[in-house]
Order: sequence, then structure tokens, then C-alpha cells
Amino acid sequence: MPDRPIILATAPLRGPGVDTLRELGEVVEESWISSTTMRLLNDKQLAARIAATGATIVICEADKCAGPVLEAGLIAIASTRGDPTNVDVPGATAKGIPVLRAPGRNADAVAEMTIALLTAVNRHVLRADADVREGNVYLDGTIPYQRFRAWQLAGQTAGLIGLGAVGRATKWRFEGLGMSAIAYDPYASDATHELDELLGQADVVSMHAVVSPETTGMIGAKQFALMKDDAIYLNTARAALHDTDALVEALQTGQIGGAGLDHFDGEMLPKGHPLIGMPNVVLTPHIGGATYNTEANHTTTIANGLAQLLRGETPDNCVNPEVLA
Repeated sequence: MPDRPIILATAPLRGPGVDTLRELGEVVEESWISSTTMRLLNDKQLAARIAATGATIVICEADKCAGPVLEAGLIAIASTRGDPTNVDVPGATAKGIPVLRAPGRNADAVAEMTIALLTAVNRHVLRADADVREGNVYLDGTIPYQRFRAWQLAGQTAGLIGLGAVGRATKWRFEGLGMSAIAYDPYASDATHELDELLGQADVVSMHAVVSPETTGMIGAKQFALMKDDAIYLNTARAALHDTDALVEALQTGQIGGAGLDHFDGEMLPKGHPLIGMPNVVLTPHIGGATYNTEANHTTTIANGLAQLLRGETPDNCVNPEVLA
């Protein structure tokens, strides 16, 4: 390992972890995103920047690490994502390059967004806000108390599907609101409910599973039919976990009471999509993890992992530790 490696960071860096990185090597910051700009590099473009800077370590978030990047003589690749999907991990492993990740970096942020969506749906926040702005406090002979009554969350049951970092961060927030929290996760020993059982009991169903062949489309017409007719469905994970057409039908027919969604196939809904016009649905554009703390968290996690690596240790956050055996 070189004493002072050059670290090319195309991911945004923030917080005390930046100082740790600067102690480890010379840091070249070329973030892919700022408040006004965005630049995604493919594998050839990233390889060119590696060559131009002389980097031996790359910290990336969205740029593609594959092909020529793996031929660039790197001693480590660090993806600031919980799941390093932008990295060809098998290819890196074949080249003997350790790949680091940042698990749980946005768990609290996404959990907070889940609570925000729940509150907005349950208490009709957006519709009430619109009435105030449009001068429709008294509308069609009604007062707001009539139009926007809701059940309080305290005393209700929240059902979590997936009990990883985000699911656990959301669970204690539900409980802090006075809700009972139950969970389905075949890989977590403390998740004691089967899926169908959870769907029938929960007043709020919140998705926190990772997308895999076994979870893709796991919530469809059959599952929505099992839910209470006033249940609120939340998905701050990925739209691939549910059948969107089945969700639309469940909302239109009153099979469920409302929904809060932070992700859509292709990252956006097409114009005129039925979900857009539904008053009992709150939609946000995949911003659950969009906090400054997320950047600080992934910087610290990656910096600590690289420090372990450069000391000759196996980093706790290495996804292919076999290359260091």
C-alpha cells in the first residue's frame, strides 16, 4: 500500500470524515452533484479521470465502476451507497480490488421521510395547505374540521415489511408516536409476523425491503385486498416492490385509504397518471435520503474503512473481503 495514495472522490464529501481522508492521502474532490449541477461519468470517462489525477483509490456514488476502471491500477473502490450497485463487484473481485460500501448511511433520513409521508397522508396536510393558500377555508358550506378529520396515529398498528437499517430506524419512530410496530422479514429473527398476517392487522403498511427477485412486485392485488379499507400504504424504498396498477385500483375502489410514495419506476410518473390526481395520495420525488447528514455519514463510513484497509486490516464495510485473505 502506498503511504500517500491519491483519492479521487466523485461522491459528495462532508463532515469530519473529510479530515480523516485527508490524513490518509491526497484527496481530489470532483463531486458528481451540487446544488445546481449534475455530471455522471461512464466507465471510460471515470477511467480517464483516474489516469489524469493519478488516483489509486476512487470514492464514487453514481459513476460507473466497471471495465476500464478496473484496469486502472486501483487499490480500492469505495461506493458511498448501501448497496454498491454502480460497481462491477465480481469484476473488481477478479482483479483483486476490495470494494467498500456505506451501509445505513441514509437510514434516519429515509425513516424521517416515512413519518413525514404518513403524517401528510393521514392529516390531509397538502389539501389543507392548498385550501388556505387558495382562500377556501370555508368550502361548499363546510368548515375544515369537517373535511380533514382523521384518526390519531397513537394506538394504531404499523406494519413494517423489511427490518434492515431503514426499517429499524422507522420502527422506533412509529413506536415514539404511540403506535404498535410489527414486522415481516424472513431474514430477521425478531420479525415475528408472516406477510399476510401483518397486512390484515396493520393500519399502516410501510415498505423497507430491498429489491430482489423474491421481493419484486411482492405487494399486488392479492396483498392490497388483505389490508384494512382505511389502511395507509407507504413506500420510501423502491416502486418495484409493488404493482402500481394494483395500487391505483386499490385506491380508486376504496380497498385502502391512502398512500405516500417516494419512488416511481423511471424516477417519475408520466403526465396524467392516475396517482397524480388522487387527493388521498402524497407523492415525493425520491428525496428520502436527501440530507446533508447522509453525505456526512457515508464520508465517515468510507474514511474509516479506508483507514482500516491502509493499515493492512480487513474493513468492516468491505463487500468482497476474500480479496484480502
